[in-house]
Amino acid sequence: FLILQIAASWIEQETKEAEAAKEAYMAEHCAAPDLSGDQAALMEICKKLHQALDKIDEERYDAEAKVTKTDKEIEDLKLKVVDLAGVKKPALKKVRMSADSMLQALLGGKHKVTMDLRSNLKQVKKEVKEEAADAGDWRKNIEDKADRKKMFETS
Repeated sequence: FLILQIAASWIEQETKEAEAAKEAYMAEHCAAPDLSGDQAALMEICKKLHQALDKIDEERYDAEAKVTKTDKEIEDLKLKVVDLAGVKKPALKKVRMSADSMLQALLGGKHKVTMDLRSNLKQVKKEVKEEAADAGDWRKNIEDKADRKKMFETS
């Protein structure tokens, strides 16, 4: 609790010092306006102050626009740096692992998948084509095709 009171007093002291510094700066750089004179002179002073305010606002707006533009350029350059550097890929270690153990690691222990690829292949037996031997007998081939044609016509 004592620390909080000390911190609060420090903050209060800093705010008072900031106010004093601000007043000293204003007194040094901004002279008090001469308010003596008739209404026309006071109106002229007001016009000059408004013109000065407008000029300062324009400069502030220009400075803000410049800052936003440079911030955007900085962001674009940061993105370019990231794109040029690329994502660094870690060096991969060689791991000896069978297809079954890889699938088990990927799918978890609950899936029983075997990757014996040779057992999944179909067994195809080559048939010796008789047409290669009977290629010379063209009349027999024509008769076989005529029989096929009759089969399709009847159905």
